[in-house]
Amino acid sequence: MKYRALILAMGLTAGVAALAATPARPNIMVLVADDWGFTDVGAFGGEIATPNIDALARQGMRFSNFHVAASCAPTRSMLLTGVDNHRNGVGNLTETMPQAHLGKPGYLGSLNTRVVTVATLLQDNGYRTSIAGKWNVGTEPHNLPNRRGFERSLIQGDTGSDNWEPHQRYLPHTDKVSWFEDGKPAAMPVTYYSSEYFVDKAIEHLRAGAGSAKPFFAYVGFQANHVPLQAPRAFIDKYKGRYKDGWTALRQARRDKAAALGLIAKDTPLAIMGSTENWNALSAADKKYQERRMEVYAAMAEAMDFHVGRLIAHLKQSGEYDNTVFVFLSDNGPEASDYADAQPWLWTQYSQALDKLGDKGAYTIMGPSWASAAASPLSGFKFYAGEGGIRTPLIISGVPGMRQDQVQGSLTHVTDVAPTLLELAGIAQPGSSYKGQPIEVMAGRSLMPVLKGEVAQVHPADEAIGYELSGNAALFKGSLKLVKNMAPVGDGQWHLFNLETDAGETEDLQGRMPAQFRAMQSDYEAYAQSHGVLAMPEGYSPTRQVMINSFVNYWIPYYRKPVLIVLAALIAGLGLLHRRRRKQRR
Repeated sequence: MKYRALILAMGLTAGVAALAATPARPNIMVLVADDWGFTDVGAFGGEIATPNIDALARQGMRFSNFHVAASCAPTRSMLLTGVDNHRNGVGNLTETMPQAHLGKPGYLGSLNTRVVTVATLLQDNGYRTSIAGKWNVGTEPHNLPNRRGFERSLIQGDTGSDNWEPHQRYLPHTDKVSWFEDGKPAAMPVTYYSSEYFVDKAIEHLRAGAGSAKPFFAYVGFQANHVPLQAPRAFIDKYKGRYKDGWTALRQARRDKAAALGLIAKDTPLAIMGSTENWNALSAADKKYQERRMEVYAAMAEAMDFHVGRLIAHLKQSGEYDNTVFVFLSDNGPEASDYADAQPWLWTQYSQALDKLGDKGAYTIMGPSWASAAASPLSGFKFYAGEGGIRTPLIISGVPGMRQDQVQGSLTHVTDVAPTLLELAGIAQPGSSYKGQPIEVMAGRSLMPVLKGEVAQVHPADEAIGYELSGNAALFKGSLKLVKNMAPVGDGQWHLFNLETDAGETEDLQGRMPAQFRAMQSDYEAYAQSHGVLAMPEGYSPTRQVMINSFVNYWIPYYRKPVLIVLAALIAGLGLLHRRRRKQRR
């Protein structure tokens, strides 16, 4: 009996020692910027002050060949599920989806029931989970965060809204801005600043779970820098005069800095941007107005970074920082659209006067010329399949054992993030079923081998990765990219580029590489067929489709009843008048 007790005590001691020796599973913090260009972050070559994000870059790895979708909802759907957007239900953004596509398989505009989010998998395996900010992958009850793996949530279900007044729409495409907290309609403040408020909520969620022994998964979806561009005046004024030399000079400076940092090849040519205006041809007044637009854009990005710094400071104060892995990315490239069709509505809602830009009640965009600088040296911007629309900064830091201040130039994709987070947490991917229900298999590959320095790339050179959004399409294979962009940015034809030497997509190689050109076209057709990609209607334009969908999906249903009441009253009144006149004639 004495020996049995001794053996038991020794076993318990060994078990406790083994448990103590097991490193704690890391906390995970995902930070998603909105509409940032490839070189907006200081650590990627930009002049905007982003010291907190830059610090994460120095402590981790910068991915210089990372790809997303060219608009918000498709990217966020892939980030959360690891599944291609045509298979997870978000084949297109609802606002830009042709009416003929809506509701077709892969084109629900929200997550389907055949995918499981990484939040669900982490929550089911002992993580406490939270989200604050932009959601944009479905507002049906089964798609709200509380049903998709998040214990705590404060989210905006839409593509965006005003950054000063949470209930103010930025376009007339809905009757209201949809806010939800823990699965119920949220009581929002009358005024706020979006980046500050989202970080406040993220910290609130972290504090609420501070007594738990569980690690956390926290997701912060910022609105910066989605239109309307808005920022506190103190940040805006810091950039006064910074952009007096114009967008062409800024594009060149950013290209040179990105090359010096090792993010692109030193002899990478600048993309030829046909949409860029001649800065020197502008009047002095026009230059001042355009400068202010970019000053507001830069200020909005710096303000977001400032509030990221508050979040980092909280983690350091709470003792969680050293065990936290950070993932920072932008959901797509910079926004160039001017939404000219919406100007009659915008003028009734906002001021666009120079001295008001960035303030509460003011509306501005950056436009295609500044967007081309934000994406420098890449081609294109949001909505399109050029690198400027789908190549964005990715930073991962805090992974135990990883080397610091590294640049990873191999091809990576947003679907790689979810498998990476699962491996970090020691959780196996679920395969083709979860809890007895069939699900889509994750398309991405874990980035842990490159983070640990074990391999140079996770996607083999012969692996074909397809992409499509609104008719703009691409296929990646090693360093080669097959791409087709629709008008007005592209010509609707396929082109072939070597991204290793020509990230700006300036030299079409189809004539020099006809066999690869044909083979990659076949690869794309196989991708499109297997993923249910639908052809776009003739004359499709994403910005025009936003206004069409606003009218069909919102204005007609919302105003049908009052219009019918008015018409009925008018008809009744005319009928009454007609009867009175008939009586008078008798």
